[in-house]
Amino acid sequence: MSNIEYHLDLEAIARREKKAHRGNWLAMAGTILISAIWIVPFYYLATSIFKTTEEYSLNHPLSLPSSVTPVMENAVTAWSNAKMGTGMMNSALYGFTGAALAVFIAALAAFGLSRIDFRGKNYWFMLIFAGTIFPLQMYLIPLFFLYQKFGILNTQFGMILFYTAICIPFPVLVLRNYMNGMSRDMDEAARMDGASEFTVFHKIVLPNCWGPMTATFLLQFTWIWNDLLFSTVLANRTEVRSIMNALQVFQGSYSSVGPNVVLTAAVIASVPSILLYFILRKHFMEGMRVSGA
Repeated sequence: MSNIEYHLDLEAIARREKKAHRGNWLAMAGTILISAIWIVPFYYLATSIFKTTEEYSLNHPLSLPSSVTPVMENAVTAWSNAKMGTGMMNSALYGFTGAALAVFIAALAAFGLSRIDFRGKNYWFMLIFAGTIFPLQMYLIPLFFLYQKFGILNTQFGMILFYTAICIPFPVLVLRNYMNGMSRDMDEAARMDGASEFTVFHKIVLPNCWGPMTATFLLQFTWIWNDLLFSTVLANRTEVRSIMNALQVFQGSYSSVGPNVVLTAAVIASVPSILLYFILRKHFMEGMRVSGA
């Protein structure tokens, strides 16, 4: 190789390294920018809940608080004024009952759609899952008048019934796909020994589905807990109001309590779902992995 060719190769290598180095810096700058966009709202939230209403109104919203003690006063004010105790109890009732019933019913449906051979089972699966294709908002007006007609508007029973029904299709999809991948040898052996279909479901299939069932339960519970639209329309009385609905009503008190108190109430409202995730995180991650959701 001549000296000229050698120098040309060195220059080409240097250009590639310079280009790669420039690309790394651009990627780093983009990462920092995106991180800042995500961090700023959390920083604003974290600093606001430690401020008094007077301090929040007089200083810059992103300024550091002078003390951490106001957070307890903000929490007490939010808890009492927003009636968060009633809202959180209602949301816990709707979330645990609605999600648990939905996942159990979905497991029964998935068992029938995946482990039992009958005519038209794909049609029934598409019929169940079709409810998720349309925007949920289109159900509001029919549901309102239907609930009003049957006298279950503004009732806990009506909310549990709605959340159970609306949360069934997605777990059916996940559990059906998971059950399709399970071996049928034990099912057939149990049936030959005289076991009923429910026994096969209860003793063989269900114990192997706790992972995906836990994952779908947590996802559906979180959706129910964070739902505002349907809880506002179907349950606007204080006695049956969900926590998100209670927060929406509490936001009208900006002038008297301040945004810092409302933000504190929002933080309190997010604690139960975060705790539930940490409690079930092992089963949740395992369930998401095995189900392929």
